[in-house]
Amino acid sequence: MSDVISEGKMEAMKESLARHGQEHVLTWWEELDNAGKEQLVKDLSDVDLEEMTDMYQKTCGDDVGPGRDMSSMEPVDPSLCESIVSSSPAQLSLYRDAALLAAGAGQVGVLLLAGGQGTRLGVPYPKGMYDIGLPSGKTLYQIQVERVLRLQELAKRLTGQVGQIPMYVMTSEHTKQPTLEFFKKHDYFGMNEDQLNIFEQRTIPAFDMQGRFIMETKSKLARSPDGNGGLYWALKNQGVLEDLEKRDVRYLHVYCVDNVLVRVADPVFMGYCIYNHAEAGNKVVEKSYPEEAVGVVCKLEGKIQVVEYSEISKETSELRSSDGRLTYCAGNICNHFFTTDFLKRVCDKHERELPHHIAKKKIPFTDLASGQACKPGTPNGIKLEKFVFDVFQFSNSFVVWECIREDEFSPLKNADTAAKDTPTTSRQSLYMQHRRFLETAGATVEGADKDAVEISPLVTFAGEGLEEYAGKLLKTPITIGHCAAQMNGH
Repeated sequence: MSDVISEGKMEAMKESLARHGQEHVLTWWEELDNAGKEQLVKDLSDVDLEEMTDMYQKTCGDDVGPGRDMSSMEPVDPSLCESIVSSSPAQLSLYRDAALLAAGAGQVGVLLLAGGQGTRLGVPYPKGMYDIGLPSGKTLYQIQVERVLRLQELAKRLTGQVGQIPMYVMTSEHTKQPTLEFFKKHDYFGMNEDQLNIFEQRTIPAFDMQGRFIMETKSKLARSPDGNGGLYWALKNQGVLEDLEKRDVRYLHVYCVDNVLVRVADPVFMGYCIYNHAEAGNKVVEKSYPEEAVGVVCKLEGKIQVVEYSEISKETSELRSSDGRLTYCAGNICNHFFTTDFLKRVCDKHERELPHHIAKKKIPFTDLASGQACKPGTPNGIKLEKFVFDVFQFSNSFVVWECIREDEFSPLKNADTAAKDTPTTSRQSLYMQHRRFLETAGATVEGADKDAVEISPLVTFAGEGLEEYAGKLLKTPITIGHCAAQMNGH
């Protein structure tokens, strides 16, 4: 035993585990070899037993509170909401310039939530590395990096300053290394290497239905990432806040990697938030119909919150305003603005106040009685997750920006065997958007709607810069690369 852990430390560990009801993790201690003992000690070394026990008790155990008072639900005050549809060209220009000025000064950053594997897409690698089948073969990561590079160019044209927009990528235990290698292999898609900061969210133990840690093997806890709200722990503990401060990044765009249409650091949305001195902002789409499986931004118990679709009663979801729109129509799409000062305050004062959400899962385990590895057929355990939007309630100045779904939201969730949110729907959304860009610029596009129309993000961010195609007839398939000479189809 002394080769792995001193007797005194072993006794202290046993006592601490017993005090928190987790002594079962040492069930096989005596039969483990030194390598197994070292693995188990290392595995336990970063588990704050008090925090984990408290987390479980408050979420699933004896300390569970009464829950949120859904009767207090009300729409967000209209004064805090604006829309790209109802804003005048002058307003949009004002917002856009405010963000580009900040970007030119190096005060804007982006943060991708990219912890997810492509399991539902049928691939064993991170979602950001997925190729949705565009003629260019570009992956989600490449598309998003190129949008950042285009934005830097637009900021430079307005301000004359070469402001760098750093990109922070939150990965998980299983996606960090492949992501690092992927960016390196592709020479960071034209970004400077020091512009990219890839960090990892933590994993926490999974619990059985009695609140005990599930053992994956005799020497290893079953663990999982702590949800996209694990961002705030990671910002503080992975050096990201320090890096933001060092670079003087004041405004951060936080979004989910799987939306092919995402306007990365969208200057209209960012500028709207900056202009209105917001600490936090949320970009939303209008809910299509009452039963749509999307959370809504609203006021609950006097605070700005996101309420999941499963929490809303049928009657509430069907309420309509005098204009005929759904009363609760602000659909959350994981697209957020935060000031660095706000994030610092959240990490310092509120990180442990964030609620945990219960996900009941089928978790492979080692049976305590037999020592046999088991794969359950029904949910046997609980993974506790935090959600990134649960910090809205701590903001002193919050705004909502509504965008057009067809222009900005087409998530990639499922393989092509599914009915929606697939590689095909993502690809088609991009083709249709790029067709609209060309038609708005004055071009005539000839060809079926499903035909390929792809414009490099290095050429246009949101339809600007395509004046040369005015009056031209373009036949599908159309691809427009960084150099006009790369275009075919005309």
